Parts: sequence; structure tokens; C-alpha cells
Amino acid sequence: MAKDAFSFDIVSEIDLQEVRNAYDQAHREIITRFDFKNTDTSLSIDEDLIEIRSGTENRLKAAVDVLKEKLVRREVSLKALQEGPILPAAKGSVRQSLHLNRGIDDEKARTINKVVRGLGLKVQTQIQKDQLRVSSKKKDELQQVIQALKQEDFGIPLQFTNYRP
Repeated sequence: MAKDAFSFDIVSEIDLQEVRNAYDQAHREIITRFDFKNTDTSLSIDEDLIEIRSGTENRLKAAVDVLKEKLVRREVSLKALQEGPILPAAKGSVRQSLHLNRGIDDEKARTINKVVRGLGLKVQTQIQKDQLRVSSKKKDELQQVIQALKQEDFGIPLQFTNYRP
């Protein structure tokens, strides 16, 4: 067996097709549910943002709950959602934006890097755009890093990909 380094990437990705499917299901449910009738509740989605509007704050919160339920059923981590504040909108209605977090920003990457270095293992980390690469000469150390990171909560979903012996 060669003494080459082993490596893997730490990424934060979401399946946009599953997000779209959850959005479609939530949209259909809100249109048909009796408690949403005549509340002007609506959803809209673009690349990284879902906006929910409603006539009352209670109906808005209920619509957010419906969307979250659909996301969970489709195995999309709610950590990928960053909820904005509830804001007043036109004609006395309210709106809320839900931002879809994709990738690991610089601040989170530094935090993850700090945790990995704090483990005291002989591993190297490299920040590459919106992901981190961890490498080591020992597979066991990489597995320890993965286990340690799974115990932490960084506020974003983490996946471990491109495991290379």
C-alpha cells in the first residue's frame, strides 16, 4: 500500500430539485387548505430565495411550517434555510424571506478549520472557494475528523464528499 495522502471535501449543498418539489407541494396545500382561504397567502421562489406572503402573521407562520414540513419529508435539512424577519408588505399584509444557504462561507470555513485543528490530529485543511479539503496520511484520522464535525453544529448542513485514498 502506497504512503500517499488520503483526503475528503467538506461541502454544504442542498438538492435544489427536492427544494422545488417541496415548494410545489406546499404551494398546492396552501391553495387547497380551508384555513388559508381568503388570507392572500402565497409563495414564490427563485434561485436562492423563497418568499412567503400572507394577510396575517399567524397565517404566514403556518405557511412557513407547511413548507418546512415538506422540506423535511424530502430530506432537505432545515439548517439550509435562513429565515429573514417578518416584514410589513402592501395592503396590510406581511412577508418573510427564506434564504437557501449553499456552500460554506469564509467565516464558517474558518470556524470549521479551527475545530479541525483543535483536534490535535496530523491533518491539513485547505479552504477552496465554498468548501474545505481535509487531507492526512492516515485514513483513521480523517474518520476522526468526520466524526468530530458531525458532533458540532455549524448552523449549516455538512456533507463529506470526494473521499480519496
